[in-house]
Amino acid sequence: MDSYASILLWVIPGFMLMMTFEILYGHFNNKQTYSFMDTLSSLSSGITNILKDSLGLVVVILSYPYILDSIAFFDLESSILLYVVAFICIDFASYWNHRLNHKINIFWNRHVIHHSSEEFNLACALRQSISAWIGFGALFLIPAAFFGVPPDIITILAPLHLFAQFWYHTQHIGKLGFLEYIIVTPSQHRVHHAINPIYIDKNLSAIFCIWDRAFGTFQEELDDEPPVYGVLKPVNTWNPLIINFQHAYNVIADAYNTSSLKDKLRIWFMPTGWRPKDVIEKFPRNVIKDPHNRSKYRPNYSIFLKFVAVFHFVSINFLVYFFLSNFSLIVDDLKFLIGVLIFVAIFGFTSLLDLYKWAPCFEIIRSILSIVALYYINNQLLLTNYNLEFSIMTIYFTLSIIISAILIFYKDHVLIRFK
Repeated sequence: MDSYASILLWVIPGFMLMMTFEILYGHFNNKQTYSFMDTLSSLSSGITNILKDSLGLVVVILSYPYILDSIAFFDLESSILLYVVAFICIDFASYWNHRLNHKINIFWNRHVIHHSSEEFNLACALRQSISAWIGFGALFLIPAAFFGVPPDIITILAPLHLFAQFWYHTQHIGKLGFLEYIIVTPSQHRVHHAINPIYIDKNLSAIFCIWDRAFGTFQEELDDEPPVYGVLKPVNTWNPLIINFQHAYNVIADAYNTSSLKDKLRIWFMPTGWRPKDVIEKFPRNVIKDPHNRSKYRPNYSIFLKFVAVFHFVSINFLVYFFLSNFSLIVDDLKFLIGVLIFVAIFGFTSLLDLYKWAPCFEIIRSILSIVALYYINNQLLLTNYNLEFSIMTIYFTLSIIISAILIFYKDHVLIRFK
């Protein structure tokens, strides 16, 4: 985990630089693919995923080393060939894991956040899940185990495989000729993120598009069918924590409300989006029928609320920087505390952006509790060893209290308009 945190300190600035370039390119070419609040939501989602992975918040029920010990047939020597075989096996595993997430109702909850943006840009590549708490991905790495790929090679290549999927989340790159037959391209991935009927559940590959072509899930981007992005059941929120568990909540609600015992049991493993008939009639949900005539989630914001959004996002990024840059130095209790504070801060400020009436009060309570928690953790360890950082965090939480009070007492002011 220490190495992963260190890698992120280098990778994140690179991602931010590429996104900045894409924003500027879209601006000067009059084809802007970013919207302000959607971008903050995407980046906040990326932060929650970083925290979840760094803290190791997953229960592994099937480990790769166990499978390797059980079925290894070859013993490839350390060489370029070993790395090539390992990378191909990881990509093969990614395809089937991805396909499972798209096809089975409950597994869609692990992936829906990545598709939840109604835009398509590099930022939405960072919309990664925190709801995949049960680790069984090693099951799809059976080919790697068969060839005797060591676990440390998987550990090295898996993050590189993930990072390599960032670049093709863009609308500014067209089709790439012969490469369309070899690798996943922006054109192919635009299809994957689209909700047009012809594009649904297509192009599931991560790096090599051969898997889609071999297993019948490939679809070319059509000139007369521009992709429309998002999900068929719009999430209608900027809050990444809500998005992560919204689908699971809906499935649980349907299982509870249906009168059929059979449906209560099978709803979890039916195709994605399936609902019992009696529940559909009693509790209808908005489903997009005509993608080209859908309305995007776009609350109206005052200048003050936009300022509040930026203030929180910048401050939270300071907490993330402290968390990652000191990951190998700070004790586990403090790691967990900082992680929780960031999670709750993201939940709070994105709830403000969703204009929930309770959000300002929630922000005041969570900011007060955050100051108390920081002060008392390990007998003032943070105050003693990280005095400057503690001061900055305290200032952030104090200003958060003041801002939230302004939102409560001046919610109808023309410059605020918090309703």
